[in-house]
Amino acid sequence: MKEEITTVRLDLWLWAARFYKTRSLAKQAIESGKVEIDGQAAKPARPLRGGEQLNVRRGEERFEIQVLALSGKRGSATIAQSLYSETDESRDRRLREAAERRAANAGYRPPSGKPDKRARRLIQALGDIDAS
Repeated sequence: MKEEITTVRLDLWLWAARFYKTRSLAKQAIESGKVEIDGQAAKPARPLRGGEQLNVRRGEERFEIQVLALSGKRGSATIAQSLYSETDESRDRRLREAAERRAANAGYRPPSGKPDKRARRLIQALGDIDAS
């Protein structure tokens, strides 16, 4: 018979829930203070239990989640999403901030360098249109 898991290492769970690609990345994030359990800093080997609240920062994204299930194996994305539930406020804030970042990046970007010969000819051709 299959025995039920009561605790699992924090870094292992973050990897299984697909917050990080590797356990070592999860461990680095935990050690650098990007993961908190119930508002407290944690260590990678800390046993995680169901029902605990996690704050996870990954890049510019912040997740506020509640642990629903435990797993020590990395599965598909649908299985990983069933391991936790994200709060509505966290999801709304994360989507709003992502939209703001996309809008900020959609503006004018200056060219990375000087125009080449072909680009200079196109610029000159556009200048001739305005002259007539």
